Amino acid sequence: MPRSKLRVRSALTLETHAGALAGKRWMELLAHIGSTHSIAAAAKAAGFSYKAAWDAVEAMNNFSDRPLVRRHKGGKGGGGTKLTARGRQLVQTYRVVEAENNRFLNLLNARIRNLDQDLRIIGRLAMLTSARNHFAGLVTRIRRGSVNDEVELLLSGGEPLTAIVTHASVQNLGLKVGVEAIALVKASWVIVAPASGSRLKLSARNQLTGTVRRVLPGAVNTEVVIALKGGNSVAAIITNGAAKELKLAEGRRARAIFKASSVILGVSS
Repeated sequence: MPRSKLRVRSALTLETHAGALAGKRWMELLAHIGSTHSIAAAAKAAGFSYKAAWDAVEAMNNFSDRPLVRRHKGGKGGGGTKLTARGRQLVQTYRVVEAENNRFLNLLNARIRNLDQDLRIIGRLAMLTSARNHFAGLVTRIRRGSVNDEVELLLSGGEPLTAIVTHASVQNLGLKVGVEAIALVKASWVIVAPASGSRLKLSARNQLTGTVRRVLPGAVNTEVVIALKGGNSVAAIITNGAAKELKLAEGRRARAIFKASSVILGVSS
């Protein structure tokens, strides 16, 4: 199935002078307590365990200026757990704020152009990983194997990038032709070679050719950044001796080489 269109969403949290009081789940728990007068029923409806529900209630009572929930023993009116007047007021306030927030988000989603595309890019920018190289591309081919699958991406500059991942990973990620995916490659996994001549005959499937943008020598290793087509770039960490031997310098053509098995694939959630 195609991915649903991206939309802007937000999570509401009520705060006091002491800090956060309650988020959506806790407020839903309060609302269910108000309608059921039962902590057990409210916990089940809000997706809490019985203990977790009481832990949340006690925390909210502690954070609030006045108790939000009271436990009543059996008697003429029967026992149970009920919201105080302060608790009912808080739930009502949350519903008003929630309605206004939803109205604002609906207007925002209707007015922003290219929302789907822009949010995907923003999502990529928010991704934090230890891998230096991040590439975004479209899946153009998946070759099925007995255990592993070969997945080919087309980068924005037109270069193909190949990854070898398990068949289970392909299924779990929902990879298929036409789907956007992210490829991660650690800089230490990238080999640098001169770009002269035709494509080298190597077991490494990925060979991206470009122009050296930056060479940063260190105490032992040198960081080399190669600019690719379409505004992409690839970083490599090689020894100082290798950088000197290859005569790497800004403006020179170079080739970044890495194995398909060194590529980690991901998709936006």
